[in-house]
Amino acid sequence: MFLTITTTGTPERPATDLGFLLHKHPGKAQAFSTSHGTAHVLYPEATAERCTAALLLEVDPVALVRRGKGKGRGGAPDSALAQYVNDRPYAASSLMSVALSTVFKSALRGVCNALPERAEAPLPLRIEVPALPARGGADLVHKLFGPLGWASVSAEPVVLDEEFPEWGESRYVRLVLEGELRLADALRQLYVLLPVLDDAKHYWVAPDEVDKLLRAGDGWLAEHPEQKLITSRYLSRRWGLTRQAMERLELVRLAEADDIAVEALDNAVDETTDTEERPVPLAVQRREAILSALTAAGASRVLDLGCGQGQLVQELLKDVRFTEIVGLDVSMRALTIAARRLRLERMGERQSGRIALMQGSLAYTDKRLKGYDAAVLSEVIEHLDLPRLPALEYAVFGAARPRTVIVTTPNVEYNVRWESLPAGHVRHGDHRFEWTRTEFRDWAASVAERHGYGVEFVPVGPDDAEVGPPTQMAVFEMTTTAKEANAA
Repeated sequence: MFLTITTTGTPERPATDLGFLLHKHPGKAQAFSTSHGTAHVLYPEATAERCTAALLLEVDPVALVRRGKGKGRGGAPDSALAQYVNDRPYAASSLMSVALSTVFKSALRGVCNALPERAEAPLPLRIEVPALPARGGADLVHKLFGPLGWASVSAEPVVLDEEFPEWGESRYVRLVLEGELRLADALRQLYVLLPVLDDAKHYWVAPDEVDKLLRAGDGWLAEHPEQKLITSRYLSRRWGLTRQAMERLELVRLAEADDIAVEALDNAVDETTDTEERPVPLAVQRREAILSALTAAGASRVLDLGCGQGQLVQELLKDVRFTEIVGLDVSMRALTIAARRLRLERMGERQSGRIALMQGSLAYTDKRLKGYDAAVLSEVIEHLDLPRLPALEYAVFGAARPRTVIVTTPNVEYNVRWESLPAGHVRHGDHRFEWTRTEFRDWAASVAERHGYGVEFVPVGPDDAEVGPPTQMAVFEMTTTAKEANAA
């Protein structure tokens, strides 16, 4: 089982930087034990102009049978001979994916302390897999890799026997990918799509495979046109896990939706002269209103639910009254951007001890969210389909139960005041709804009544006499009776 990664370079940026990115020295041949054999990393060529890293996986068929408990491909019993004589040692499969994640663990995460800027930048890459099972043929290979940014995707069918071409083609292809991508992105794509094309896993698919899929698919799977097929095959067609993954991917898609349209409206200003004072952007006014409400509530341990790229977390860190700050988001990509914005890797120990960024979905209860003084849902609820709001409501108000909950959402009545927003349009394409002031107040009042909270409403931005403010904010405070019951 064989895979090569090739890049080219210049004297200023030598191709041998690939060794730093993979954390494997080009001057050495290294061997790593895996649960099913031995993985070898070597460099057939390593010059400043061109460097190739090869991953060779030697599979022990006896170990494969023993660890697989006598099961063959897809978990079905094989004949005694087929358990030992099969394509597993030769054709790239989930065995190769596991080897990739074991041997190139840091590279998969995009971590390279020696050359961090190279790890973040696209590289000219050529990846070759000589024998790849493709259940769906070359067409499926193109459908899977084509939308992922590769300049060239080649899937040449392998004939059954070159001496007897009349026998036809096998189900294997020779895969060649060429293009400019981040190395981490390329490795994560291979990690997911090799077993998808093989349509089999050599190990039992447990619930934690959903998390593995979402981590490896971060940044590309949520928008992939073949998302359903990829998810189903990767999870061995286990419907319960597939449904859970699809729901979380939908939340990822919503969370990762670029907020350019919203920010354009939030930051919109009238034409002013140089001597006129420009208005404070609505996004800034919203954060100031949230900070003021948190301070008034006396909160010190705060959850930012749906934290996105960390703008509010960044403001919370500036105030020493907030001793513990947790940013939660379903999107690993958003959390990565938030970590960069906050410069977590350069932050001092005392400061970094105040903050935690966590991946999670508000569609499910999460024990990690219990016991906090306050939770903020800033411009979050409108990104969910209305039937999903009860799940979020229970996860926050019913299970986590912070003393204070702050919710902000657009006021659809104010949209007529933005000349740049076409009539009848919501502020962002991913908004599933935008409420009037009455609709928001009715929802908030019913949530408060069901869960033992009182609620007050605060306008954010200019409060227009006819249509109200651009952003409406609800501040929920747990009632004394509910606090006593909660403590008990």
